[in-house]
Amino acid sequence: MDFFQIVIGRYIFNYIGGTIRWIYGSIWRTIFNKPKFTYQEYINGPKKSKDHFDEYGHQFNNRVIAIGFLGLIVILVMR
Repeated sequence: MDFFQIVIGRYIFNYIGGTIRWIYGSIWRTIFNKPKFTYQEYINGPKKSKDHFDEYGHQFNNRVIAIGFLGLIVILVMR
């Protein structure tokens, strides 16, 4: 059971949410001419950061976004 929770939560949801954040962030930062982050920074947090939140906060945000996105997809499919 723990293996599936780790794989689904840590990897699949993290990458789905990180990809959504990367797409949104890339468009937003291009429109407003701001510096862009790499895809890996959206997944794992900024490089060389000493802030504990940067690693775990980004992963948590990615999971929440992925769950919301997949929930929205399920709602749309169920209609």
